[in-house]
Amino acid sequence: MEPSSSNTGFFQELPELPNQFHDDVSFQRVLKFLVPEHIRRQVEPEFAQLGEDVLAPYIFDYVTDAERNLPYLRGGGRNALGRPTSELVTGEGWRGLQAFGMERGIVAYNYEDRHGADSRVLQMMRFHLWEASAANTTCPGAMTDGATRLLQRHLATKELQGVQRTVLQNAYDRLTSRDPKRAWTSGQWMTERPGGSDVSQTETSAKFVGDRVGGLDTDGLPLGPWSIDGFKWFSSATDAGMTILLARTRPDKGLSAFFAPMRRKRGDGAPVTKVRAGSRQPEDSELNGVRIQRLKDKSGTRPVPTAELELKGMRAWMLGEEGNGIREIATVLAITRVHCSIACLGLAGRALGVAKAYSLKRTISGEAGGRSRLLLYRSPLHMQTLADLTGDYHGLMLLTLYTARIMGLEERKGQLATDGSLISPPALHIGPLLRALSSLHKAYVCKQSVPLLHAVCMEALGGVGYLMNTETEALNMARLFRDGTVNAIWEGTTDVLSTDLLRTLTHRKSGRASLDALAWFVKKSVENLAAAGLLVPRFTSLRARIQAGPTDIVLADARGILFELAEILVACLMVADAHSDHSPAAEAMALRFLIKKGFLDKDSDVAKAAVAASVEKRLASDTAIVYGPSGPNVQQAAKL
Repeated sequence: MEPSSSNTGFFQELPELPNQFHDDVSFQRVLKFLVPEHIRRQVEPEFAQLGEDVLAPYIFDYVTDAERNLPYLRGGGRNALGRPTSELVTGEGWRGLQAFGMERGIVAYNYEDRHGADSRVLQMMRFHLWEASAANTTCPGAMTDGATRLLQRHLATKELQGVQRTVLQNAYDRLTSRDPKRAWTSGQWMTERPGGSDVSQTETSAKFVGDRVGGLDTDGLPLGPWSIDGFKWFSSATDAGMTILLARTRPDKGLSAFFAPMRRKRGDGAPVTKVRAGSRQPEDSELNGVRIQRLKDKSGTRPVPTAELELKGMRAWMLGEEGNGIREIATVLAITRVHCSIACLGLAGRALGVAKAYSLKRTISGEAGGRSRLLLYRSPLHMQTLADLTGDYHGLMLLTLYTARIMGLEERKGQLATDGSLISPPALHIGPLLRALSSLHKAYVCKQSVPLLHAVCMEALGGVGYLMNTETEALNMARLFRDGTVNAIWEGTTDVLSTDLLRTLTHRKSGRASLDALAWFVKKSVENLAAAGLLVPRFTSLRARIQAGPTDIVLADARGILFELAEILVACLMVADAHSDHSPAAEAMALRFLIKKGFLDKDSDVAKAAVAASVEKRLASDTAIVYGPSGPNVQQAAKL
């Protein structure tokens, strides 16, 4: 036997990462379940191309560059003689990935409105394909999406007139542009030191000053009649072209929402023509009353330029009515929360793709103590593990993208007639259903994704999954795990969102409508199916619990209520999806979820039959869940 050395002996063959659009069985099922066939046929070629493009070698080179060349303040935020400059520099990889997303219309897709109410869910599915290759440029992309929708709503009103309409239209056009030289991203500034997610403690103030010392933005448009002072503790997308923020106008008023350009022309009125290296910003412009105090040093999402910002005389335009800022920012939050869930699922989907490909290359010992070798995908234990993880992933994807589907209907209400089906609910249920789903899906999906990401990003690859494999960026599962965990915190922690959900469901005016919409959903999804006897009573009991107890008692158990409700909804969607084409693999996933979450007794005949199946039958079922009904690409496996 020859001893191994650094360059001789066994070397594991690298897995071949396939196009996820074709390879991700759950992605294909959800697309088929939520999107009409005639639209699917139109979008499939562009989806397939996007799935191919995001795996291009230069994209992974950009990712590595974005991770290595992190954003920084030139000179530590001051020039050679000590004057503060707040000049942010980002790396080539970050800027290249942002440009890729802009050119592909990752945000713009929904607003080009080529597919009506289906545009929103299709947009989110495109984000899903892009997420794991984007090096977190999807974070400012999410805020850009939310800001775009908010401006779109205001531009649709007759009340918006004059210069402000021109300013907001210009911003909207930039946000939806596919030209990286023109396109803007947007920040979203709410978090401050006193309250975190509790924006009621906001210390930022806004004062109406009219045209005094106004100035122009880099497009030559007025900066706005409000002057804002304060400190924002956590602001992502510091390299953005604009921001949406909250500030207090008077002590006796609630918070107000504002739009502000990030940059302005310098005081000398010089034309803005040049762009400095390492930035998209014109060289002879300056920040609009903003000083970057420092950049945050984070566990994950490291390429994102997240900063602490001091605002002094930042000129801005108020959005909507004074004191109505929470309601205005809710439009942004509803969208960014879907993006948080999509981020988790995009990372998990990529990790599953790697784990599946790895299982076609990696061998283990066959029979106990024997010398025979067995490919991982032929291991009953390993395939059962991957099948269980795939089932979890599938349920989370159904819940998230169903929420996106309802959001698309809500955004285009009045433009279409619903047919009362599960994916096109009666008009009276759409808004109330979305209000409940908005907090629920984000809290549940992002929290459940943390152990899912750990299992598929790391455990499925053993020690290799724990390494920062920057030399083979497509296999850098540690990066995916590190980046995905933050989504359970961003845009509202699990406890904050659980509280939001309970307040929505117990609201004295609109709570009943949301509960009625959820009741309709549960009954409709399992209509005329055996699962109705399991899920409808469970929801009815939970509803009674929500409505019966004093509000403070119910709120104390808000997290448990949210998780129980989320699991009822996921079970309903998995059952409905399986029934849509009677796929044995989908039916097996739904059955396992019902057993796992206690909807179906483990001692029932159905549950016992599933467990009692032979090893060969269970392996065949698990393989179909993971790789689809046609099984894995055995030609790849045969190369061993």
